[in-house]
Amino acid sequence: MTRASVAARTGGPAPGAPGIPPTWCSSDKEMVGCSLGQSRLWFTIGGGIVNEVYYPRVDIPQIRDLGFIVADGRGFWVEVKRLWRHTVELLAPGIPAVRVVHRHPRFELTLRIVPALERDALLIDVLLTGDESLRPYALLAPHLGGTGTNNRAEVVDYGGRRVLWAEQGPFAVALAAVKEDQGGAFGRASAGYVGASDGWQDFDRNGAMTWEYCSAGPGNVALLGELPRAAVLALGFGSSTESAATLALSALFEPFDRTRDRLLGQWTQWYSRSSLPAEYTRSLPAVCIDQLLISTMVLRAHQDKTYPGAMVASLSIPWGNTKDEREGYHLVWPRDLVECAGALLAVGATREAGNILRYLRATQLADGHWNQNQWLGGKPYWTGVQLDETALPVLLAAALAERDALEGTEIADTVRRALSYIVRNGPASDQDRWEETSGLNTFTLAVCIAALVAGAQYMPADARDLALDFADYWNSRLEDWTAVRDTPLARQFGIPGYYVRVAPAQALNDRSALCKVLSIKNHAMDPGLPAAAQFGVDFLQLVRFGLRRPDDPLIVGSVRLADALLKVDTPYGPCWRRYLDDGYGEHDDGSAFDGIGRGRPWPLLTGERAHYEIACGNDPLPLMQAMAGMASPGGMLPEQVWDGDPIPQRGLKIGRPTGSAMPLAWTHAEYVKLVASRALGRAFDRPESVWQRYRAERRKAPCAIWCERAPITALAAGASLIIALRAAANVRFGFDGWQDVADAPTVPNSLGLHVLRIDTARLAAGRKLDFTFRYLPGERWAGVDYQIQVKPS
Repeated sequence: MTRASVAARTGGPAPGAPGIPPTWCSSDKEMVGCSLGQSRLWFTIGGGIVNEVYYPRVDIPQIRDLGFIVADGRGFWVEVKRLWRHTVELLAPGIPAVRVVHRHPRFELTLRIVPALERDALLIDVLLTGDESLRPYALLAPHLGGTGTNNRAEVVDYGGRRVLWAEQGPFAVALAAVKEDQGGAFGRASAGYVGASDGWQDFDRNGAMTWEYCSAGPGNVALLGELPRAAVLALGFGSSTESAATLALSALFEPFDRTRDRLLGQWTQWYSRSSLPAEYTRSLPAVCIDQLLISTMVLRAHQDKTYPGAMVASLSIPWGNTKDEREGYHLVWPRDLVECAGALLAVGATREAGNILRYLRATQLADGHWNQNQWLGGKPYWTGVQLDETALPVLLAAALAERDALEGTEIADTVRRALSYIVRNGPASDQDRWEETSGLNTFTLAVCIAALVAGAQYMPADARDLALDFADYWNSRLEDWTAVRDTPLARQFGIPGYYVRVAPAQALNDRSALCKVLSIKNHAMDPGLPAAAQFGVDFLQLVRFGLRRPDDPLIVGSVRLADALLKVDTPYGPCWRRYLDDGYGEHDDGSAFDGIGRGRPWPLLTGERAHYEIACGNDPLPLMQAMAGMASPGGMLPEQVWDGDPIPQRGLKIGRPTGSAMPLAWTHAEYVKLVASRALGRAFDRPESVWQRYRAERRKAPCAIWCERAPITALAAGASLIIALRAAANVRFGFDGWQDVADAPTVPNSLGLHVLRIDTARLAAGRKLDFTFRYLPGERWAGVDYQIQVKPS
């Protein structure tokens, strides 16, 4: 139960009152994933109880929580999660089977939790010891279809056994219980409205269970069932109450310990097939090995069974206790998906990583890019364009090919279409990787350049050459487009310059564009900072992918600025914010992000900084330990951690998880790759072809490229010019005011462009090339004369 919903239960509005949405979240609780028969089940442990269970076929929450009350029937009662005196441990390292022990002077309540393997159900072994007068009660709050509205709850006799169930539309949940002899275990039971007649209100008002209502709803409902001191519960999910009850009961008719042993055996077998080489963990301290196993478990448990290869970003809704929302992070982002695939490759799970590539092939759009994010089945949700999400699948394909792990999957067409989209629409992206700002971003550019190099080998010769020309040219222009020097920030911190967060697209030709205000949209009032004054940590990808040396002066200056402006020292180690004046995070008073707020540090970025330390030849272990320290007690890595003064009433402590997403699969993937990278002495996901081509050194490009999306006005002396157009055209060009005019047709290229190469390599600095064009057949001339000046190299 979330803190917000506690208020509703202790004197809140009547059921169905307008304007009061049911509340739930998963971001501030332990979350553990379990692979089930045809799908996946996640549950969280908040205060040691099971919370927010998701029916995986749709990846939306189906209950708000399942908790326990211990009472003696004579006035003493405790909702155990509020004790905050519990321990949470896995039944075996890296396996999603959990033991939770609640301790009180009068009792211990032990819960062992495992999935039912072949069925969409969760098993909970309940054992109460201590004072013999006490009994446990299970308290279930449905949240079917991702909402607490219009739920109907009943206490029924199903085949001679008492079952608690609820339904809403096509969704249903059932809670059944058995004793050791597999006979029915529920005693008294009741269904009620949250905040009015539910079981919690009964105990709060009467100190004991006195109500036994057979049904409630439609509305925000809850169910309560009395249990013996030892019992096994099953929480089943189905498309009807009967189907959910059938799954729950059939799961209970296999002894709990046998189900547990089969689960342990299946996971142990998977680890024996897919595991890091022994040398990767040989010198790691126990805390890092534990975090590695948990992170691997989280990634495997995120894998969908209905759509193999699909993984949502997180089975949580950031700040979900403040809103009624289905989506949250229950969507597939191609970027997060490929980051997770890289981690699976790191632990040897090549089959699973291959499934991710096959899923991406199936969901690639006709023009070559991918949806910004989508439901598991491929239906788009947000439709923005982020070029890194088009480039990263290419890098996954290349990584699998390098390991001879494609298993017959053809990649040439997928790679060609993706790279075609990149060159036709880059180098500026409609959105950066944080989905906030358009323009030129170092992370996006690094990924696109790497994809062009890594993917070139899978294309026809003409496309291969053009892809490498684009990669070389964009790589040579990185500093021209995204770095600034001699700014107030550079002078203040005594650095030669730094890479900006995002450069406006106009900076392709006009450096003055960097002096204009670039909007930051997650503030109530835009801070009004020019692009040159905005700074983030995305530049580290240039080093990670082997495009720049770690001791490059601009990289060193940017690192110094990141440490001065974005680093937060927590009790566990340093953590970094995304960028200066970020507004994505809780408000200063700890209230939830509501479209505006204050950006908080991301453990993911501690992992990215650790990869930089590896490139510098340093041991990243302190940062790995910091990441593990910022995890929840159960090892779940959050999206963000708190960096303000402690706010105990909101559960906010410095360096501890906030109400943001938890676990964030991308962060767990970063941790897994970090372990591999430390052992290798380089970034695990650095493409080998990129390293062989650039070896982190800046290099001049032999060709400059003019595109309609990225027109240029200058080229370096000694460089040839490529004019790349979207369709067949005739180009008319001349020199120094239209002298020596010539016409030439473009040549179609397999990369989806029509190109004309003009030999400008012998033009001296100061010369000018004039040109225009008309598309064929029969279209008019462009009506614009373009001019490119040759500048000293």
